[in-house]
Order: sequence, then C-alpha cells, then structure tokens
Amino acid sequence: MIQQRIDKLSYYVCENRHEMGRTAAALAAERIKQALSKKEEVRIIFAAAPSQLEFIDELTSDSSIDWSRIIGFHMDEYIGLTNYKDQRFAVFIKENIADKVNMKDMHYFDTLADPEEETIRYTRLLQEAPIDLVCLGIGENGHIAFNDPPVADFNDVKLVKQVELDQTCKQQQVNDGCFPTIDEVPKMAWTLTIPALVSSKSMVCVVPGERKAQAVYHMLKGEISTACPASILRIHSDAHLVMDREAFGVVNDGK
Repeated sequence: MIQQRIDKLSYYVCENRHEMGRTAAALAAERIKQALSKKEEVRIIFAAAPSQLEFIDELTSDSSIDWSRIIGFHMDEYIGLTNYKDQRFAVFIKENIADKVNMKDMHYFDTLADPEEETIRYTRLLQEAPIDLVCLGIGENGHIAFNDPPVADFNDVKLVKQVELDQTCKQQQVNDGCFPTIDEVPKMAWTLTIPALVSSKSMVCVVPGERKAQAVYHMLKGEISTACPASILRIHSDAHLVMDREAFGVVNDGK
C-alpha cells in the first residue's frame, strides 16, 4: 500500500478493493473509538453507494465499536421516488448498516415528504450536535454527496438543500446498476451541503474503480474549486482518501 499526502489530505493506494475496505474501516474505527472515549454519543454521516460496500462490511464487523452510542445520518436522498423504491438510499443504509449493528438511532430522509418541510426537519437534526465523522465517496464528476459541480458551493449558508442532478451524476446511477436508464433516475434530490460535510471532525473517503480515476486526478492534481467538489478535502484537518489502484491510475500514470 502507498501512503502519501497532498496539502492536508492523506491518501492511500491499495492493491485491491478488499485492502481498500480494510484500510478505510481501520481509519474510521480508530476515530469512532477515540470519539467514544471522550463523549457519550458519536454522530456519523454515511454514504449510500456500491463503492462503499467493502468498507461498510469491514466497519460493521468491528465488534470493538459500541454502536449503541452512535447516531447515524445519510448524506443525500432522492426526492419523490415512487418507482424503484428499493433504490432509495435509506434502503441501502438500513440493509447494509442499521440492520447489522445496534445503533442508537439512524435518521433517514423521507423520500415522499414535502421537500421543503423535510429539508427543515433534517437540518434541525444536524444542528443538534457536531458531526464526528463523515464516511463518503466521490462521484465520477467529482461530487461529494449530491453536490455536483453546477450546484456545489464551498460557502453554502445551508446545511441541507434541494438540488437538480446533472447528467453525469444521473448516468453514474445507471452505471452503478441503480436504474435501467437515465430517464428513470429522479431529477431532484436532497443533499447535505459541502459546509455540512466538511464541518465534521474527521472524513474518510473511499473510492474504488477506474471510472473514478479522472475525478481522483482532478481531486489531487487540480485546483481546489467547485469544478471538482471533492478537492475541498485537501484543506480539511483530518481527511483521508482511500482508493484502489484502478481509481489511482490516472494520477499514478502521470508521474
């Protein structure tokens, strides 16, 4: 495994997805247990995506974590999804995390709620206490959560907002096998904003696969800008990017 740093961001290049999952889970578990040693409850934001499965499997298998003191959130969700209900990110989180560990609470977006009222409700939940850890991925367009380049704002005054998904983001949902065609992908979604995510004490970002390689290149080698929203991790005080060699390919080849 290669370990390096760019700006404040530590990044790790693993031989395969399994090593990636183990490495990311170890980083996350260490920070969770550190937080649990200092406070009664720990608040974690999770990403719902196939790219996170190896990491999530490793993390939820860690019996040394006291999950009964952990409160969870998810970072984005489709609005008004009536068809393909199993594609809700809430379903992914429930099946892969909440059903496997005994969490104190897991706060889900309600996809059928009034969008404005749900934005307010989820914002209030986030405001109850600081976030300790964000577990995230990045999109093929460099997004974090659903902060695609056209709507990403490093100085957003909101914690949660409604956004229209761009075409690259919608195509990724098809590429990931979530929807059969781009026309079936919902147009609108809720997302935690970039300030809401980077306000967390720690961030562990898990990125596998060659389809993410171009985004990784811009994240690590480009300017820190909303053209690649994930580049903001480079100025976070405790952010870690864990990837496999396929995701690192373009960066590595350019050396």
